[in-house]
Amino acid sequence: MSAAHTARRMFELLEPICLATYLADEPNEELAALGHRTYWDGYFASRAAPLGRVPAEVVHAAFYSFADGEAARHIPSAWATAPPEESFAAWRRGSVAALRRILGAEVSDSPGVARAADLLTTASTGAPVEGRVMYAGMRALEVPADPLTRLWQSATTLREHRGDGHVTALLAERVGGTEAHLLSALDMGIHPPETFGRVHHLPAARLAEVMAGLRRRGLIDDDGWLTDPGREVKARVEALTDELAAPPYAVLADAELDELVAELEPLSTVMTAAWSQ
Repeated sequence: MSAAHTARRMFELLEPICLATYLADEPNEELAALGHRTYWDGYFASRAAPLGRVPAEVVHAAFYSFADGEAARHIPSAWATAPPEESFAAWRRGSVAALRRILGAEVSDSPGVARAADLLTTASTGAPVEGRVMYAGMRALEVPADPLTRLWQSATTLREHRGDGHVTALLAERVGGTEAHLLSALDMGIHPPETFGRVHHLPAARLAEVMAGLRRRGLIDDDGWLTDPGREVKARVEALTDELAAPPYAVLADAELDELVAELEPLSTVMTAAWSQ
């Protein structure tokens, strides 16, 4: 299995686990208890927390995919609601509670989860941090002792590592954050792409401007569908993202990778089923 293929396979296995943070109720409830009033207040406060009390401009740069001004609606006001470390702790606590609820106590406390957490921790702490701001912030955190918490934190750290590489791939193809969402929407068959949930709230004039730019580059046609060059750009972004996401897994032996996949597959299956309901 090539390094890029390994990275893609690990993304497929880990993403359903990571989605507990974004789709389950428990993290939102924990963050609301701190005083964060909306989902996005909590999102920005907790995901940006490992960076410290940075200004909105830094969060905007690191997150990349949000439109101008979106980070500033939540940062730095989030730091007045709760210190970054408290927001992160609530986010993690809620995410792990969601995993435990969905997986069940028996699986959550199983030797398989503990072994997967150990292997993921080795991978998530073994890659270079240069040029990877979000990954570096997560890697600087103390590694939890509880296996399920360690599994979540390692998976989330690897997600941020991949995200940093994805930003690099988008920059290499001169694809901005809003453009990336529109291209992804079309790739998923969403048309018109302006209705996609990550961008539909943006001003119509701004979306029209971005769509016009994609047409000028030949990435979408007059009817708003992907062209062959648009599909090629999307494919190159994904291929480079996989390639750049591979270094953490290089620290594991082939037998360890096989073991990790075997331990993660049943967990990922359960989590995927939970999100499809």
